[in-house]
Amino acid sequence: MKYSEMYIVKKLVDLANIPSPSGFTNTVVGYLESELQELGFSPRRTRKGALVAELGGKGRPLVLAAHVDTLGAMVKSLKPNGRLEITNVGGFTMNSIENENCVIHTKTGKSFTGTIQSISPSVHVFENARTLERKISNMEIRVDELVRSEEDLKNLGIEAGDFVSFDPRVMVTDSGFVKSRHLDDKASAAILLELAKKVSSGEAICGRKIYLFFSNYEEVGHGASAAMPDDCEEIISVDMGAIGDTLKTDEFVVSICAKDSGGPYDHSIVKGLIETAKKVKAEYSVDIYPFYGSDVEASLRAGYDVRFGLVGPGVEASHGYERTHYRALENTLKLLKGYIEN
Repeated sequence: MKYSEMYIVKKLVDLANIPSPSGFTNTVVGYLESELQELGFSPRRTRKGALVAELGGKGRPLVLAAHVDTLGAMVKSLKPNGRLEITNVGGFTMNSIENENCVIHTKTGKSFTGTIQSISPSVHVFENARTLERKISNMEIRVDELVRSEEDLKNLGIEAGDFVSFDPRVMVTDSGFVKSRHLDDKASAAILLELAKKVSSGEAICGRKIYLFFSNYEEVGHGASAAMPDDCEEIISVDMGAIGDTLKTDEFVVSICAKDSGGPYDHSIVKGLIETAKKVKAEYSVDIYPFYGSDVEASLRAGYDVRFGLVGPGVEASHGYERTHYRALENTLKLLKGYIEN
């Protein structure tokens, strides 16, 4: 079977292609809701718009939390030249979105395509085209419509506060790589769908009470800060493993995080994840991420009294044009399956 035909990859491609910057996630949550219902589960939406599904099992309730919101932007203002000033949603470098195709989602339901570029985009015209600082105030959207003024933009129905999504440019290679924006964290959401599918078919057994939690505001810091199941005792964020510098994680393994910018993860959970990885023969790496935060930290700051951990597939070039491999997805799934069965 081709990698592109495998359930976990197909679901990842579907998810990546659904626009969902933080605050604009209703469609992607609806997709997950429908998928889980087809598998025989009864997911529910929280007031904030997240999705919770109980997979089964009894005792020692565990929540596996992935987020479906992504980086993106919003229209900040309409410029006199018919371009759009933007404000970022989530943290990314400006060079990572320069010359990227995008979609402007208006509040009336209409969508318009455009391109994000610097205000000095041509080396043939602008002396500072190469040297202009890439910061948000020097970026704008060129809308793919006949617009030359602020009034023209208003006539289209575009206004401040409209969401902007980036073209994910999803590609699955014959060698098993998946290249796309927003693998953080749609790769993990696809993994949890595959895990739910295995529970539904009986290929995986819930050795304890298991919940899935799909948050929708992680990229702006408060995704899992509310609406966790009342009885949860443990939360594991299923998010990407970062790659680079002296870190050992790569695009083929499941990453187990021991510490990030929020501090150490629960020692007993980290040990348990490592022991499980060894037991099920999942290729793994243990790393420390100095500039990283996860959904479970939002839960801790909100006051949840839980044990906590973080795992996820290795993803290269995080918050840019990212890449992972099927083996990383499979190793993460293998670890989580073993962990919930323990």
